[in-house]
Amino acid sequence: MNLHPPPRRLLVTGHRGFVGQALLDWLPRSRWQDRAVLLTPGSDFDLCDAGAVRRLVRDARPDAVLHLAAQSFVPAAFADPAGTFAVNVEGTLHLLQALRQEAPGARLLYVSSADVYGAVEPEAMPVDETRLPEPRNPYAVSKAAAEMLCRQWHFTEGTDVVLARPFNHTGPGQDARFAVSGFARSVARIALGLEAPRLVTGNLQVTRDFSDVRDVLDAYLRLIHDGQPGAIYNVCSGIEQRLADVLAALLRLAGVSAEQVTDPARLRPNEQLRMVGSSLRLRKDTGWQPAHDFDETLATLLAWWRHKELNP
Repeated sequence: MNLHPPPRRLLVTGHRGFVGQALLDWLPRSRWQDRAVLLTPGSDFDLCDAGAVRRLVRDARPDAVLHLAAQSFVPAAFADPAGTFAVNVEGTLHLLQALRQEAPGARLLYVSSADVYGAVEPEAMPVDETRLPEPRNPYAVSKAAAEMLCRQWHFTEGTDVVLARPFNHTGPGQDARFAVSGFARSVARIALGLEAPRLVTGNLQVTRDFSDVRDVLDAYLRLIHDGQPGAIYNVCSGIEQRLADVLAALLRLAGVSAEQVTDPARLRPNEQLRMVGSSLRLRKDTGWQPAHDFDETLATLLAWWRHKELNP
């Protein structure tokens, strides 16, 4: 291990998003608190502006970059695929160019998505990194394209790049448009008497591989430190969970019950019914293991939504 020196100056793109904000909250209390000084862009930073990206890297002089910035909401990608590609692909190219020009020795951790795998047959699960991507939506296509771009720069330009493919993760601060956080918000409102005990959902029989965002952040820091150059790593728990069971756990933790109604408008055509990943490569190369039980994750998320609903 210790293939790359502990980052002293860590530039984080996308620090205003869910995972970026979680990083700012988690890092000072983590084992990494004395090993990284976080650097973040200003409020007017535009990843699609190549000059602005170069100035950011020149001024930051990073030892490592955690590239979180992305348009990551799938419905928005269908509505504006060109805008999604501009941020996710062109923006990543601007960052690669800026690193070559201003910080050629820096390590880049590109945060992709397990969505690049597309449809995976049950017998191929848990899915590992040897499976070829077959993205099925514009967001996933943009992530797969940026992955290939990063790897091309690693092989032809010598850029020190590691790629992470996170599966589903959640925690305080996640937008309610995402299923688990949306469930937690509704359950919190029901428990507070702010909403009728009735939940409108999509297909609750689908399964996903969920992680606590704090465990995902720990994986990212470990990959910056110990990941193999040019390698791809799944970041996942390896545990398959039905959405119905996640919702039931939230109701149990809140001590409430609710009528559950399936809304046909929320059913996605050709939805992946099952998904679970393998994180064996990540564990082997970095020693990573999840530290948070998922009930703890849900309880933390529920408490955050309670506080937010009481203090709008």
